[in-house]
Amino acid sequence: MAYLLGHINYWLIIGVMMIGMFTMMSSPNLMKKLAGLSMFQTAVILFYVSLGKVDGGTAPIITESATRYANPLPQVLMLTAIVVGVATMALGFALIIRIRRAYDSMEEDNIHHQMEKEELD
Repeated sequence: MAYLLGHINYWLIIGVMMIGMFTMMSSPNLMKKLAGLSMFQTAVILFYVSLGKVDGGTAPIITESATRYANPLPQVLMLTAIVVGVATMALGFALIIRIRRAYDSMEEDNIHHQMEKEELD
């Protein structure tokens, strides 16, 4: 039991990841799908940052008193992932706005139905 509680952050990350995936897969609303994608991405970023933590580790600056160093690479990579994620969300919102204007709906089923009607006409 102590082993499971020692890794509680990983269990919480898995929970957030599964909630995000469930939201993406179950909701027909495009805005909710994008929110689920954002939750999933946040969970992945938290996971990588958690992996980079070292107990008793310091910043990777060589000094006489420090013997353990934390690896800065996961944090640097996740900063890049955050920037890419913000750009992806902005593009997703722009596409949803364009879809809403074209089809007067953000529901996937309604959009597919209207597309099928357009193909038949």
